[in-house]
Amino acid sequence: MRIVAVLLASFAAALPASATGEGPPPEQLFLEFGLFGTWASHCAAAASPANPHVMISQPTPGLILEEHHLGPDYALNRYSVLSAERLSKTRLSVVVLLHPGAEDQERQKLIFVIHGHTRRTMFNQADGGAVRVKDGIALARGSKTPLLHKCE
Repeated sequence: MRIVAVLLASFAAALPASATGEGPPPEQLFLEFGLFGTWASHCAAAASPANPHVMISQPTPGLILEEHHLGPDYALNRYSVLSAERLSKTRLSVVVLLHPGAEDQERQKLIFVIHGHTRRTMFNQADGGAVRVKDGIALARGSKTPLLHKCE
């Protein structure tokens, strides 16, 4: 019984602050950072791989969805936010599920920089996988991640 208690305590200590109830819930952080709504590199231009349209919504309390539209020739990427943690005044760490509920669902950790009405992905790594984005650079392409602007 003592071993179970120690394992549970260790697990709880490893969770992000918002998942353990020690920090603000993800909904509050997304509101504080102004993340709900639509984001794009060029809001008036059509969605494309070079101009992703990212829509962040809360269809029900406790559920935050992020959808990435890359244009009509590409599948929609849907993320469900599991937890969020404020790292600084401009940085937010989130844990998400890519394709939630699908066979290929994947848990990922991301870090965003949000400043003014812009957002950039600075870090992305799937659980147990290689780092995909580091310091705002998509490592597979060697290019900066898109700087997204809040669309009005």
